[in-house]
Amino acid sequence: MNAIKTPSSGLGLTKWLICIIASIGFAFDIYELLMLPLIIKPVIASLSAPLVQELIRGGMAVADANALWAPGGEMYVKWARVLFFVPALAGGVFGLLGGYLTDKFGRRRVLTYSILLYAFAAFAAGAFAETLPQLLFFRCLVFIGVCVEFVAAVAWLAEIFTEPKQREKVLGYTQAFSSIGGLLVALANYYAATYALDFPAIHGGHEAWRYTLISGVIPALPLILIRPFLPESPSWAKKKASGQLRRPSIRELFSPELARTTIVTTLIFAASYGIAFGAIQQLPQILAWPRGHVEIKAIATAAEEAAKTAAIEAAKAEGKEAPAAPLLTKIGKQAAGNASDKVTSTITKWQEIGGLVGRVIFAILAVWIVSRRAMLRLFLIPAMIFVPLYFWWIAGTLETEGSLAMIKWGIFFAGLFTVAQFSFWGNYIPLVFPVHLRGTGESFAANIGGRVLGTAAAFITLTLSAGQPVTSLAKYGAIVAGTYALIGVILTFWLPEPKETLDEEH
Repeated sequence: MNAIKTPSSGLGLTKWLICIIASIGFAFDIYELLMLPLIIKPVIASLSAPLVQELIRGGMAVADANALWAPGGEMYVKWARVLFFVPALAGGVFGLLGGYLTDKFGRRRVLTYSILLYAFAAFAAGAFAETLPQLLFFRCLVFIGVCVEFVAAVAWLAEIFTEPKQREKVLGYTQAFSSIGGLLVALANYYAATYALDFPAIHGGHEAWRYTLISGVIPALPLILIRPFLPESPSWAKKKASGQLRRPSIRELFSPELARTTIVTTLIFAASYGIAFGAIQQLPQILAWPRGHVEIKAIATAAEEAAKTAAIEAAKAEGKEAPAAPLLTKIGKQAAGNASDKVTSTITKWQEIGGLVGRVIFAILAVWIVSRRAMLRLFLIPAMIFVPLYFWWIAGTLETEGSLAMIKWGIFFAGLFTVAQFSFWGNYIPLVFPVHLRGTGESFAANIGGRVLGTAAAFITLTLSAGQPVTSLAKYGAIVAGTYALIGVILTFWLPEPKETLDEEH
């Protein structure tokens, strides 16, 4: 099982298993990352409720206490920024260690344990988190697992599939499953909101966001079954066995031969992520109840009143008194939040449908277009133009009845132009770093660039829009995303063109 074999050009059973597990890993990377944008409003509303009551008992006016934790309020913005950025920072820092471990201990082993880490951390977040600091802790573990897994998976695939055209296809199509992961999490949130009352109660409630988080354990199940049949990277194993594997070093990434590659790829990686997190991943917050699109607010309000009425009628039917006002309020808000989640999920899934189309287009074009700069610009330049204009338009249409249909189409194209860029890096980075630095180089670019600098765009957008109407969140998202995209386009002029073959010795 551990013998070093030279892979053939065809796809045998083992290679199919490799593609399957890598696809699952890529899919659930995005599944885990996109949970938070979908559920952040109901999460903060739920976990802040005891804090609001404590403020009221301490003498603060009810309206003032609620305003602090309402979307756009001081404490809401503080925790939204923390939940977006701190896990990304943790993932970026520990992801560097993951890159080192990938180069030192092998691609397969690190890939396996990173998937298990983020799967069970997501489950724990939904099942056990009772406070915002607890949720933050589990989200940090999720990000650490995701950041490490991406690096290990890309290096593993690139070294198993060494024939250039086959490698381009495998990396392209397996990474396309990332968009399926985004689509699946939107569907999971939709069904969680739809059937929440049918699921077992968690901490005395049936909040959709908890069930959505728990669903993140799914990738652990096939991994446990398939892992014994997965081989190690032949390139890494050969060098390890012969004692020729050089010690990975972050310092070497900034050697004269690699400094330009490291810096430019890191910053453009950040630009791609900045477009997504600065604007696109803010869409659920822009649209969702209680501040959001007029149609969604109406649906949520109707669900709130219906739930209150149903609770009162149920009590009467049983000969009991109507629920107390605080409990009735809790029931109504839970129903409103679940109803809002259902609608926003049906809209945000179009982002990942567009992203899937974009990734497939990328996978097809990657085989035929030699210039990596040209490939990236095919998606980066349209994103630079379309995404800012689209979000600026959203800011002016939140009170317009019937505009949700156009918002769906818009997020489809925003996803197509932006999400496809993430497939680029899985194809590009393995070609520009030698084998002993492949995991470390990928880790630095993906984690410091994408996860830290790129995800910081969400922090910037939320900070700029704090305390302002929800339309400002859309406008600042447009500005931040446009700025990141412009920087990315400019930097493509310094992006090195890679060799067609993997650089084994450097």
